[in-house]
Amino acid sequence: MSEEFGISIDVGTSGTRAHAIELKTKEIISTAITVRHPVPGMNVMDHLTFCIESSTDLANKLLIDSTNRLLALLDIDLRKVSTMAICGNPIQLSIFQNMEIRDLAFAGERALKARGVEHQKRDAKVIKAGSLGLAVNPEADLYVPPSIKHEIGADALAMMLKTGLLERKENSLVTDYGTNAEMALKVGDEIYTGSAAAGPAIEGQHIRHGMLASPGAISDMEYEFSWRMKVLDENLLPQDGDLVDITTGSVMEEGLMHGKAVGVTGTGVIAAISGGMETNLIKPPKILTKDGKIHLQEGISIDTHDFLEAAKTFGAMRAGHFTLLEHAGIKFEELDSMYMSGASGTYVDALKAQKVGLIPPTLNTVYQVGNTSLALATDIVREPEIIDRLQTVADSIRSNHVMFATDKVFETIFIQELAYWQEGMPLDAYNMMLRMEDIQELPGKIKKCKVVKLVQRDIPILGNKGLKILRDIGVRIEGGFEGCIGCEKCMEECPEKAITIEPTPSGYHICVASDLCGGTACLRCEQSCAEKVFKFRDLKIGKVGRAAKA
Repeated sequence: MSEEFGISIDVGTSGTRAHAIELKTKEIISTAITVRHPVPGMNVMDHLTFCIESSTDLANKLLIDSTNRLLALLDIDLRKVSTMAICGNPIQLSIFQNMEIRDLAFAGERALKARGVEHQKRDAKVIKAGSLGLAVNPEADLYVPPSIKHEIGADALAMMLKTGLLERKENSLVTDYGTNAEMALKVGDEIYTGSAAAGPAIEGQHIRHGMLASPGAISDMEYEFSWRMKVLDENLLPQDGDLVDITTGSVMEEGLMHGKAVGVTGTGVIAAISGGMETNLIKPPKILTKDGKIHLQEGISIDTHDFLEAAKTFGAMRAGHFTLLEHAGIKFEELDSMYMSGASGTYVDALKAQKVGLIPPTLNTVYQVGNTSLALATDIVREPEIIDRLQTVADSIRSNHVMFATDKVFETIFIQELAYWQEGMPLDAYNMMLRMEDIQELPGKIKKCKVVKLVQRDIPILGNKGLKILRDIGVRIEGGFEGCIGCEKCMEECPEKAITIEPTPSGYHICVASDLCGGTACLRCEQSCAEKVFKFRDLKIGKVGRAAKA
């Protein structure tokens, strides 16, 4: 029998992950990941907006192109791939398949009808890989698991199944800690779901020295009189970094990972803020060191800008959990357990996360379970017939979806969260405002919960060929604008340094690195254009490779 391979893919808001699997043995051979998303924007709503205002076709081409380059790193004969499976949230899977996406953008039947948009069926399906332009055997079957409802995606289903949430008898919460944080609360036979736009800081983005969880990232720290950095090695495992005086950056003792830290991931930011609060070096919203910074390793630091970015994440996550409890009609004290999934949910110290509000304060047990989306896709590759069972499960779930964007409870709590983190509102005042709105109070004391770490990294098995990282997934989106004078104001104003300008015989050519670009949520390029000729939507896909350096 000739060798056959399978590939499982998780398309996340901040990056894509893939396994190669030997189908005969069902063993994982290799793993490859990206450290960014190729579509301009920093979160799922940015990607959705890009599709609607610019081009779904362009977004699809960007995602398929980066996926093909990722698959090439798996070190297998892609012509011998016969089975694939993909998992992700509804927006990412819609972009991947180049299908209608506007039904995910507007709440309410009236809004959809006014725009002539119909709900799309997002049931389980099997399609040929070649039809999407994937650079594998074109006859390979690509399995797509179902959404629970059109707005509750396959990744949420994966989160519920791989954590065992559906079998739990006690009140239990599960959250995928990422830019688009899916969460589900099980109370009896009812499941309440929501998705909080937690912001890019949870993944280390919009942080000055931030990065995704990959080798060289400071992912945690232990603190007492000095702070011991924890840095991810080439196998994505945290190892001892330097012992640092975080008020000055002085190295007290070099660790195994000395000289190897290149940035800090979201979990490291959480640990630094939690530790800063515990040691009274941070009193929201101020960092009370002499220079207003928490110093880590290799010149990496966290400043007030980073704190405020992280605070948005803390507020959105706690407001989401709070809102689900309110809709379910239960108190914090009635919530027994929680499951944390995703890279941030794996690498973060759960007790430090609880300190900053990312975990409810009164839990008994917390389980850290890794990347459930990639795990489900891998299950499907190994056993394709489970796709029918997944559809049955999705159809059977009694789900109550809460649209946080339009929910009054969420709005009320989130406003108090911003006041708490960004203005220093005391907890007493926070709770007084909630009482006025007939919302339960946030418990003032944190109960130390039992933490069960089921995996050591978010991707537990890398395979005997190990991990490959596609760092440069940029595709140039480019074009020229009549009337452009080449003043470079757009390039100077771009916060992500994603733009370059090249003179041509007929004028100036604009190049934008798609994976660095903030997309339609930013548009500082347009706003800063002195001649008002820069039109982001008129840019077209160009060459593979970065237009600018990170």
